[in-house]
Amino acid sequence: MIIIRLARYGRKKRPSYKIVVCDRRRSCQGKFIKQIGFFNSFNISLNREYFLNINIQSLEYWIKKGAYVTSKIYFLLKTYYPLSDFKKLNVID
Repeated sequence: MIIIRLARYGRKKRPSYKIVVCDRRRSCQGKFIKQIGFFNSFNISLNREYFLNINIQSLEYWIKKGAYVTSKIYFLLKTYYPLSDFKKLNVID
């Protein structure tokens, strides 16, 4: 099963996250299929344009292929992108 989720990287106590497409059986820190964006929680107050960056075309491609998204990714999409096209997402915990 293919899943779209967050993979943590960055310094100690200053996390940043890659938004990756990977197999559910693999570790999120390990090998992934493709990186489609990033999420940086420390840039919220500094500069909002670098807070969340997702390649929407790649996201739509993987969703059409049947990829599931985690609840955190769903929350980020719902909050920062219009969800009119993403109503049919397969959300997994």
